Parts: sequence; structure tokens; C-alpha cells
Amino acid sequence: MQSNPITAAFDRARAARRRALVPFLMSGYPTREGFRAALAEAATLADVIEVGVPFSDPLADGPVIQAAAAQALKQATTLAQTLEDIAAYRLEPQASARGQAPEPTATPSLTLRAQDGFTPPVVLMLSINQVLAGGAQNFAQRLKAAQVAGAIVPDLPHEEAGSLNAEFAAHGLALLNMLAPTTSPERTRAIAQSARGFLYLISSAGVTGTRDTFPSETLAYIKRAKELSGAPVCVGFGISKPEHVRQLADADGFIVGSAIIKAQSEGRNIADVLQPLRQAL
Repeated sequence: MQSNPITAAFDRARAARRRALVPFLMSGYPTREGFRAALAEAATLADVIEVGVPFSDPLADGPVIQAAAAQALKQATTLAQTLEDIAAYRLEPQASARGQAPEPTATPSLTLRAQDGFTPPVVLMLSINQVLAGGAQNFAQRLKAAQVAGAIVPDLPHEEAGSLNAEFAAHGLALLNMLAPTTSPERTRAIAQSARGFLYLISSAGVTGTRDTFPSETLAYIKRAKELSGAPVCVGFGISKPEHVRQLADADGFIVGSAIIKAQSEGRNIADVLQPLRQAL
């Protein structure tokens, strides 16, 4: 497999002696322009950015993210539009770092700069139906062209991911594995050991959404995943405040979704959520 920028992003965070921050944004939310602005804002604080592509059948999403996806779908947000917006996000910081003007695109260039010239890689989260619509090879080619680093496909069983994994590997992309606390020991081993990019650890059974604290079992779960996986282990589902980062300090990174979407729905800057978390890393 070719080198992937996700690995470089985690190496960068590790060199700075901190954990990685992975904010989740919903494509097309609250509007297309608002999503593009959120990408630029997140780039100043993130190590990797996860972008959800809205789908009519929510996958493990809690009410906050479900509502954001529904609004994005009403505005006709598509995979093609998402890739176009991400390509524009990737273009502007890279061109400015070389002292060049961005090339013209259908999407206005973004004005905020990634921190220290670093442009966080983007990964998608979407349904297998959106992948299969054009075929695995075509999907991988489109991601590569938009400079997307990988994808999370929650409804693709690990045992059936072989062909998509092969296409991703051929294009230098990472198909990111998800691991739940209810997974059997044998399957946990297989999923963790085959992880690429990073292993997405679902903090607890249930759907996304903020919570006050995590059970002690989550700490043992993180430790076990790290023992099995050669990839960084990131915890998602419920991460929203610095206390969570401190409680789950053994993780290599933290994925923050519902708290960001809630801030957007209230008209607040997503930095209001990310800055305290970044300081706690």
C-alpha cells in the first residue's frame, strides 16, 4: 500500500507529544457555504477531519447528527458536491504554502489557513450504497482525485471488505475499520490487526451523542485495542469536553461529532468546541 497522509498526521501529533483531534463535519450543513467555512475553521485545530456524506438511512447516528443529515439532504447535498468542496479545501492551503495562487475551481477558494502550513487530511463516512452506486474502483478513483485520504463505511462488514480494501490500497487510500465494545474477541482481533490509517473505537454501545462520562470498561477496551492494533486507536461517540480526553487518555486520538453539530445549529463557532479539547490533548 502507498503511504497515506493519515499516518503522517498521527506521526505529527505524536512528535508534538499529544493525542490527535478528529472533528466530524456533515457535508452540506448547515448550508454548502457553511460547510466549506467549517472545513477551513476545523483545519486550524484538527489533525484529521472526518466528513459525513448524508444518507437517507442513518447509520448509528444520534438525533443531533440525524437532524444535520436530514437538513443537508433537503439541500440536495451529494457525494459529488462533497468531493468538489473537499478538493477546493485541499487546493487552497497547498497552493498558498507554495506561494502560488489557487487554480480556478467551481467552488470559491477558502480563506483560512491550516496551522503551520499543515493541511489535515480528510476522510469520509458514508454508506456502502453510496460506494456501490458507481463501483468500488470508480469510488476509489474519485476519492483520490479529490485528495481524500480514506473512508469509513459503517455498514460494510469486515468480512466483506476485501474488494474495497484492495481498491483503496491500489490508490493509496485507507479503508478505516470500526470496532464496537460488543464485538466478539475473535472478531475484535481480526478487525484491530487489519486496521489501516486509524482504528475507530466506538466508545460504548448505542448511537452518537454527547454523554457525561464513560464506564471503566471503556479504559480496558482501549488498552486491549491498542495491544492488538498496529494503527492508532481513536475513540468516538460521546466525546465533547476536556474531561473525556483526560479520562480516556490512553487513546491515540479523539473523534468529536455531535458537540460540533450542536454548536453549528446554535450559530456558534466550532472552535468553541475544538479549542478546549485541543488544549487537553
